[in-house]
Amino acid sequence: METSNFTTKILVDQTPEEAFNAINNVRGWWSDAVEGSTNALHDEFTYRHKDIHFSRQKLVDVIPNKKIVWLVEDSYLAFTDDKTEWTGTKINFDITENKGKTQIRFTHEGLTRQTECFDACSNAWSYYLRESLLPLITTGKGQPDHHEDTNTE
Repeated sequence: METSNFTTKILVDQTPEEAFNAINNVRGWWSDAVEGSTNALHDEFTYRHKDIHFSRQKLVDVIPNKKIVWLVEDSYLAFTDDKTEWTGTKINFDITENKGKTQIRFTHEGLTRQTECFDACSNAWSYYLRESLLPLITTGKGQPDHHEDTNTE
């Protein structure tokens, strides 16, 4: 049985520093409604998408221009039997130079084919990474969720 974590890569012409700064600008690519600090070791922030998804992340590893790791400390997924399926998982961004380009390897540790949200969550991560983080790095403008899209009222 395959237990591989969801992993994907993006390659950009920008420097590792530019990629690192963009990743830490979580409001610029995931959701402008993110609450909390998102760029230093031990910072904590929350993400909320309507009443469908809530998660609280803590930055547990930050190596400038090389690595960022978020620990999901709390989560709620309305569409899964185990509503806390993300809790205790880790979200990794590994930044390396590769033949004059910068590679970002994204891994969500604990998001495997055995998890109920694998299809929906891996598709969502792929969207945010390719359609929002990538343009944020390359053009300075991402496509994050907007506050009115994430509001539950």
